[in-house]
Amino acid sequence: MSWKQNIYFVLVEPKEPGNIGSSARAIKNMGFTRLVLINPPLLSDEAYWMAWASKDILEQAEIYKGLDDALMDKALVVGTTRRRGSKRGVIVDVRQGVKRVYEVSQQNKVALLFGREDKGLFNEEIEKCGYLMTIPTSELQPSLNLSQAVLLVAYELMRCEEFKDYHMERQFYIDQAELNKFYERLKSVLKKIGYIPENPDIEKRIINNFKHLFGRTGLAFWELKLLHGLLSHIEENCLD
Repeated sequence: MSWKQNIYFVLVEPKEPGNIGSSARAIKNMGFTRLVLINPPLLSDEAYWMAWASKDILEQAEIYKGLDDALMDKALVVGTTRRRGSKRGVIVDVRQGVKRVYEVSQQNKVALLFGREDKGLFNEEIEKCGYLMTIPTSELQPSLNLSQAVLLVAYELMRCEEFKDYHMERQFYIDQAELNKFYERLKSVLKKIGYIPENPDIEKRIINNFKHLFGRTGLAFWELKLLHGLLSHIEENCLD
């Protein structure tokens, strides 16, 4: 299966049917096929009109009420943003960000999140991302239309094929479902040994930092086994 079929363009609560249609056309322009819609509006005639020659992408789109269900089988989750800030985790230029996406997608499913037209991605959605990508724009008009952002990310991803490294390491990574189980166990062990204090805000910050670390790099199966082994050792020897 082509690596492009492992890339999922996820539109989180888009408001305008026309933007959905334009996004479908944008990803097909660049050779991609996977469109995911989270709690979208009704796909009106405008959506199909804007998706000129891309009706198949709309009809095959996966639709979910919530984001979590759409991410469960994805090995890497990457968000897009215009706003910067230390609390938003690691933010990289789109040309750098797509390189990791391209590498992971050779053998694994990757979700690319695009936020609402007016509010972007919420903090709780950003926390699910390994890292964020941003597209440089003019200060005179820094905000891109949703489908424009989809097109530019798809274009940069498509260009990765031109500069690919044929000696690139390919391996399988665990999906979000397994990662979430690991994070719960990690939190439990860290609380037991006193690394996480009885403070919900600090607890959330610490676990989110681990999520950004492992979510950004991805975890291979043997790495997950190694970490679970480490946690087992801590439980057996440090919690007597």
